[in-house]
Amino acid sequence: MDFVGILAQPETINPLRLTLKALAVSGVLHLVVGVLIAYYLTSGKGPLRSIVDFLVTLPLVFPPIATGFILLLLLGRAGWLGRFSPVDIVFNFPGVVLASFVSGLPLMVKPVEAALKGDVRRLGEIAQVLGKSDWQTFWLVLLPNIRRNVTAGWFLALGRSLGEVGVTLMLGGNIIGKTNTLSLEIYNAVFSGEFDRAMVLAVVIGLFSLTIFAALKKLSAV
Repeated sequence: MDFVGILAQPETINPLRLTLKALAVSGVLHLVVGVLIAYYLTSGKGPLRSIVDFLVTLPLVFPPIATGFILLLLLGRAGWLGRFSPVDIVFNFPGVVLASFVSGLPLMVKPVEAALKGDVRRLGEIAQVLGKSDWQTFWLVLLPNIRRNVTAGWFLALGRSLGEVGVTLMLGGNIIGKTNTLSLEIYNAVFSGEFDRAMVLAVVIGLFSLTIFAALKKLSAV
């Protein structure tokens, strides 16, 4: 098997490039939106927070293909939300990014939420007694003390996003040269009988996964 030759083919490079771009964008969203959602869920109680918590957790227990189908109905051109969107989300790059973001979001939010409910909560209460506002407490006290949890959640979210298939298939459509991510391209290669290329793609995605695993191990040893 010509590993380097297969790796250099456009049919291999394009899905790899698309996956890296989607991970870069969704990774930023996970860091910003995921941390803010976790803080929101721990800053009080109420029915709205329960709904947000339910929606964030849903991708962990709901089949990805079904999650993608629901998002397709909502975000398609005739969907309740899609008709108001200034850009076409479904079957385009934004759909791929959204699939990566949604699939990895629970693994970003839950570790941060658990950390904010732990011992660090007392530090926040002390800061507020000393006159700090909610946002000052979050940025200057809470966030620096949970940075390891944030980093661990971020790596887990990236790993989950990297292997996402079901939601991406629904929102992206697996359009060759446009929305076929690395994981989807493995399926495409197997379906078309290109087992050598499927193996190369699996090795590439495996190396990414090992890198994430090594980073998590190093983080837990610190």
